[in-house]
Amino acid sequence: MGIKFTKAVATGNDFIIVDNRMGVLIGLPEMAKVACDRKRGIGADGLLVVEKSKKADFSMRIFNPDGSEAEMCGNGSRCIALYAATEKIVSSEMTIDTLAGVLKASVKKDVVKVRLTEPKNIKWNLCLMIDKCPYKLNFVNTGVPHVIHFVEDIEKVDVKNLGAHIRHHGEFSPDGTNADFVEIMGKDRIKIRTYERGVEDETLACGTGAVASAVISAEVEKMSSPITVSTRSGEELKVYFRITAGDFTEVYLEGKAKLVYEGVINV
Repeated sequence: MGIKFTKAVATGNDFIIVDNRMGVLIGLPEMAKVACDRKRGIGADGLLVVEKSKKADFSMRIFNPDGSEAEMCGNGSRCIALYAATEKIVSSEMTIDTLAGVLKASVKKDVVKVRLTEPKNIKWNLCLMIDKCPYKLNFVNTGVPHVIHFVEDIEKVDVKNLGAHIRHHGEFSPDGTNADFVEIMGKDRIKIRTYERGVEDETLACGTGAVASAVISAEVEKMSSPITVSTRSGEELKVYFRITAGDFTEVYLEGKAKLVYEGVINV
C-alpha cells in the first residue's frame, strides 16, 4: 500500500507529514527510520503524524530519524499547523496536542506563530567536564531538553563533536539533551547552531533550541522580547516572551514555513 505524505520545511528544518486521524498507520518508528533516511528514503529531520485528540483540535506525534519519539518540536509544530490549515483540517487558529502539552498556533499566509509550553527546569551556570575541559553551560526544557553554551565565534565551533559530547553527558542521562551554541549579535539578536538529539547531528535550525537560546540569553545578557534568532540555514526566527517573577511566560515562536511537495511512501 502507499501512504500519502507532504514534505514541509521551516527555517531549514524539513519534515515528512502524514495524516493518521483514522488510526490505521502502524510501525511509525520504523517508518520514520526509512522515510527520513536521506540516502535511501525521502530525507527529513523528522516524521510528523497528525492524529485525533480529545484535548485539542488534533494531536501531533514526532518521530526522529532514529525512530525515537520526541515530546515536541518547535519548527515541526509550525509546519504541521500550516499543513492543517492548508488541508482544511482546522481554521487558521488552532490548538495542537503534544507530549509536552497543548500548543496554540496561528497561520497567516506563510508565517506561523506558535505559543509553546512555558520553559521549565532551568539550571544556571553548570560547570561540566567534557573531554577533560571545563565548560560553563545553562540548561532549560522548552518542551524538550536543551543545553546552552555561549561562544565568541560560532563559526569556529565543532558542533558535531562537542554537541555529541554534551548530548550524551551523564548529567543529562538517561534521556540526553540537545546542545545549542549561541553567539550574541546585538541587544536583541543572537545567532545559534544546534546539535539535535535523535538526528544525532547538526541541523539547519531548531525551534525549541531557538526558544531555549533566546530565554537564556534574555536572562544572562539582559535582553528583552522579542529576540531575533539567526539560524544555520540563514533564515531568522522571532521569539516572544514575558518575564514574570523570574519565570518565562507567554512564549511564542514565529517564522516562515512552506509545504514543498506531496508524494506517496511505498511500504
